[in-house]
Amino acid sequence: MRKQSSRCHFLSRTCSDQNPKTNFIAYLFFLVNGSIGRKDISKICFKLENHHHHHHRSHGHHHDNKPPEVLSASLQAFRSDVLSCLNQLLLNSKPGSEILSLEWIQHCFELFPCINRAFAKLVVDIDYPMNKWEAALVDEYLNYSLNLLEFLNCISSSLSHLGQARLSLSYALSLLENSPSMAVKHLKVIQMKSLNKDLLKERTNRGDGEEQFCSEEEKVIHQALEEIQCIGFWVSGVVLASLSGDAKPYLEIKKYAAKAGIPSLIDLDLCFSRVMVEQNDELKEVRELNMAAASLESAIVERKSNDAAEELEKKVNVFEKLIDNLGREVDDLFSKILASRNGLLDGIGAQNQ
Repeated sequence: MRKQSSRCHFLSRTCSDQNPKTNFIAYLFFLVNGSIGRKDISKICFKLENHHHHHHRSHGHHHDNKPPEVLSASLQAFRSDVLSCLNQLLLNSKPGSEILSLEWIQHCFELFPCINRAFAKLVVDIDYPMNKWEAALVDEYLNYSLNLLEFLNCISSSLSHLGQARLSLSYALSLLENSPSMAVKHLKVIQMKSLNKDLLKERTNRGDGEEQFCSEEEKVIHQALEEIQCIGFWVSGVVLASLSGDAKPYLEIKKYAAKAGIPSLIDLDLCFSRVMVEQNDELKEVRELNMAAASLESAIVERKSNDAAEELEKKVNVFEKLIDNLGREVDDLFSKILASRNGLLDGIGAQNQ
């Protein structure tokens, strides 16, 4: 929260316009895209100030629409940026690489700030900030972010389960010297935890389609938002399936993500599906921990002296660091999404007063 507060303070100093609505919209852009730079913030503020002053000079007339070729070029630039993000992950997903691993999952998570930057750039390029969005577009964003919060809660739960399993192994290692028999009792195989719940429930009653968007700018933003939703949902499904050992959340979300029709995303999906569904593989680190724990248990029972304890301790320490790092990324993304939703809802309430 302290970091978020300092961001707000920086933003208030960056925007020269004192109009509350202008400052709020710029603040919201900053929350949605935590990695956005000072120049981008200034550009957003400049555009918002110009829009505010032009609105008063024209006595409420609507802004001029961008030419179709400009909107098309901006949308194409957005898609090119997104494609670069996906291709980078694809490079780490070739045959022979460990797809079902915590390291690969962290690469997946890097897609979120990448696609958010691309989306923020598009919104600035076509001069269509959130204070111009109609209700349908706002509703689409709120539904998307609500689903992401639910996914992140499930991911946190899976990480917590794996963290508890890691603690049991660490406790077994601490008992090894004085009570080997007690240590064996705590050398339990890590069992993955299935979710046993339906996801994407908030989307079942929504009507999609561009006919509900009036302006060409609205349609462009809608198309871009649909694409980052598909990618965000796909990443969520992949991570949930990897951490839970259950393909159900991935298969459920995959149906929606497939709507994007993005070639690189399709290639990534084929790579993951081959490992998760066809081979029914499990997380690399969990597999290695279970093997190391079984090896140590055999050494204790047979009273053999080998390096099994040292090997298990090494793998437990690596596992702990990877789990902690991923947990921090999940928490950070959750905080940014929640803050952006709250900011948007507060802004809607302020505009209605």
